Order: sequence, then C-alpha cells, then structure tokens
Amino acid sequence: LIGRHRSPEELQLFRDKAAATVPIGRIGDAEDIAAAALFLASDDSRYMLGAELVVDGGMSQI
Repeated sequence: LIGRHRSPEELQLFRDKAAATVPIGRIGDAEDIAAAALFLASDDSRYMLGAELVVDGGMSQI
C-alpha cells in the first residue's frame, strides 16, 4: 500500500525517513524475522522457556 501511488523516489524518501527513526538505523526485513524464528527453532535456544523475543531494531527501547 505504501508504494501503490508513490514514485520510486518518494518511496525511497519514505524508507530513509522511517529508517532514521529506528535505533539500529534501518528498517527490518523478512530475514530479520526469519533469523529470530530459526534461532528459536534451533538447539541454541534449548534452555529458553517463556521468554519474549523482541525483534524490532531497538524501537521498544525508546
């Protein structure tokens, strides 16, 4: 929906402005979510129980 009625330049400006508000400095993508899901599905998370894993680039810290 964001890019539906915008030019590529307007869309890039929107993305740049949005990324500037995220503490990590970029907008998250599907790979970020997939990496968290893979971690939870792996043996690396075998000792975790009832934890909340926040994947938001630090947005919940501001």
